Amino acid sequence: MSVFDRAAAHIRSISPYQPGKPISELAREMGLQESSIVKLASNENPLGMSPHARAAALAAIDEVPRYPDGNGFELKQALMRHHDIEMNQIVLGNGSNDVLEMVARALLGPGSSAVYSKHAFAVYPLATLAAGAFGIEVPAHGFGCDLGAMRAAIRVDTRVVFIANPNNPTGTFVDAAALERFVASVPVDVLVVLDEAYSEYLPEHLAYDSARWLARYPNLLVSRTFSKAYGLGGLRVGYGIGQPSVVDLLNRVRQPFNVSNVGLAAAAAALTDQDFVRASAAVNAAGLRQMEAFFDGQRIEYIHSCANFIAFRAGDAATTNRRLLEQGVIVRPIAGYAMPEWLRVSIGVESENARFIDALTRAWT
Repeated sequence: MSVFDRAAAHIRSISPYQPGKPISELAREMGLQESSIVKLASNENPLGMSPHARAAALAAIDEVPRYPDGNGFELKQALMRHHDIEMNQIVLGNGSNDVLEMVARALLGPGSSAVYSKHAFAVYPLATLAAGAFGIEVPAHGFGCDLGAMRAAIRVDTRVVFIANPNNPTGTFVDAAALERFVASVPVDVLVVLDEAYSEYLPEHLAYDSARWLARYPNLLVSRTFSKAYGLGGLRVGYGIGQPSVVDLLNRVRQPFNVSNVGLAAAAAALTDQDFVRASAAVNAAGLRQMEAFFDGQRIEYIHSCANFIAFRAGDAATTNRRLLEQGVIVRPIAGYAMPEWLRVSIGVESENARFIDALTRAWT
């Protein structure tokens, strides 16, 4: 019997998360120049990072030989001001994925269950399975969360409900009123994890402040990231906000020094530059209009998105993806999300979107 065979069955059953293909990997595979490749696969900010964040990251380089502040005091101070909450309501993560996994480690285990929607972020079932818990996948409605069905799926052994809003990889959105009604309906001993990785991209008429709900719902945790609109994906900084008792549980399983010196400094500085975030959202809104106009003109089915990506039906998605890669355009296959005929494309700047549109046109001719 091997080491693999000795591992727990629920661990051996996990299919590892598949990240977007790196530019360097495609360059090697296809013999392309890296500078000629457009990556629209991982929902990154095409504007890069805020100049404030860049300056702070460079200044923090001198502190790399030392361990970071394990409590993240300066970043938590910035988050307190940003959300008008207390320091003991914040847990920091190595990206928001880390926060989601802390939830699973703290609350899930054999004999318990977690609820999440079909076509939702892959980390929800991965974290659930890794904890030895049972995942309850609820059928989607219009590729998005069916809140009524998710509420009905909660069992006596359910400890966590995961909801992404907007949802990845479909971009669907649940309006604030319906979402708050759902949170209010969930038993108080079940934690609702509201994953808002893409909330900065919401148009003004859809935006809401879930931090204001925390005082009313002690079983609510909101997770956020600096990887998307703030452009710090490579530094891996995320956070969760909730009631102090919930945050205390997560800090008990959080790895020490889980956010680097550079990440802490860059994230704190990024929060001070909301003009950059608004500019990023504006570029994204224009890019979504550009993509939708093309899809509408070509009668290509797509899902209306409230995030910084859009999913479209490609038919033979594997062949389409290969033909795009051959042209140096990286998008994201989402067959692993039970959408085998679909591809997801991140929104870039206008020229990158145009490059994708041209490559897709060529792939289908």
